[in-house]
Amino acid sequence: MDAHCREGGLEEAFELMSLLREKGLRPGVLTYNSLMKCLCKNGKYVKAKEILGEMLKIGRIPNTSIYNVLLGECCRRGDITGAETMFGEMSNQGFFPNFVSYSLIIGLFSKIGHIDRALVYFRDMVDKAGLAPDNVVYTMLIGAFCKSGKIMAALKMRDEMVEKGCVPDVVTYNTILNGMCKAKKLTEAHDLFSGMIEQSVSPDYYTFTTLIHGYCKEGSVEKAQKLFDMMILRNIKPDIATYNTLVDGFCKAGNLEKANELREDMIARTILPNTVTYTILINHHFSEGRISDALMLWDEMGQKGIKPNVVTCNSVIRGYCKFGRASKADEFLSKMVGKEKIVPDIITYNTVIHGFVKEENMSRAFALVNKMESEGILPDVITYNVLVDGFCGLGRTDEADKVFKNMVRRGVNPDRFTFTALINGYTSQNNLKEAFRLHDEMLQRGFVPDDKF
Repeated sequence: MDAHCREGGLEEAFELMSLLREKGLRPGVLTYNSLMKCLCKNGKYVKAKEILGEMLKIGRIPNTSIYNVLLGECCRRGDITGAETMFGEMSNQGFFPNFVSYSLIIGLFSKIGHIDRALVYFRDMVDKAGLAPDNVVYTMLIGAFCKSGKIMAALKMRDEMVEKGCVPDVVTYNTILNGMCKAKKLTEAHDLFSGMIEQSVSPDYYTFTTLIHGYCKEGSVEKAQKLFDMMILRNIKPDIATYNTLVDGFCKAGNLEKANELREDMIARTILPNTVTYTILINHHFSEGRISDALMLWDEMGQKGIKPNVVTCNSVIRGYCKFGRASKADEFLSKMVGKEKIVPDIITYNTVIHGFVKEENMSRAFALVNKMESEGILPDVITYNVLVDGFCGLGRTDEADKVFKNMVRRGVNPDRFTFTALINGYTSQNNLKEAFRLHDEMLQRGFVPDDKF
């Protein structure tokens, strides 16, 4: 039975059960245990519960291990009611929940963020059952506190853990560090990192990557670089995700030279840049006006056989449009669809449409709207806002009004920007009656106008 169940042979396991019954033999508790594990593994929780009922019916007394199998399946599925029912049923049948039982249900409530319930079971585990939680149990609770931003509570739990003689390991530290970085408590994270090393707990890949990401997000790229250097000195190999985080950090800090150096360094370490790497670099080179460098990176990407995605293409299109080259962006859009076989999205079209509007080429902008609709992509509020603003800027408020009415007719709700553009357009033409009418409609829709209104 156990062999069949280990190999996932559910049908064979049931055939064996039938054979045992035919021979007048009653399956033992271990047999039932194996069968229920197999059922749960195959997602057949209801059937597993039926087997438990069968056990009780024929007088086979289940043990805690059997209840834990069913409890574990409830926890895996996130079934709170089922888990608590099974936990209570275990106690009602005269079986004391053991370490595994408590670990499972504490893990469930910690994972879904029900910290209060997790703590109730944790205190019961210690005070009623007299069981000593281990690193895993403490770390689950610490993780739940961190996820909800309760860093001080997480640190108190860590202190309690130490007081009880349970030594935090690298996973515990990584959990707290991750919470601190997400809460933008980088000073505290640095202190914890230093304390971790003092306690002879060796940081691992996740420790460094978490802190590097935290510092880059904060804009402290030099601190991130120091950690990266320390990571290398400790013979912990960075991966593409680590490099991409640093590349993005230095790009956002305006240091494209350092970002390009990192690209070269990763290649030297046989870590090949991927689509994300090139997308970051292309986007920021365009943003800084380094169009030729951005296009060189695009070409290099193709030469290395790295396939761009829609985000990469949108970066190139955005770059062209930013510098008044909407026609080039439109050409690139055709290349994107034809040569690259990449399906454009609403962002792609809105960017090129906006590019043509900025160049006061409303006919090309409308041609693209028609094209996107023929591709099954419907204009959104941004598309309409760009057109409304473009017409208003040219003093063509009648056409802006047509776009506005078409937008509403098609079920796209105007936003604050839509009304602001129209009001500005009518005001600039001294059509105060229409401007005030739109102002009133704007208020009725719950939008607060700018102070100048």
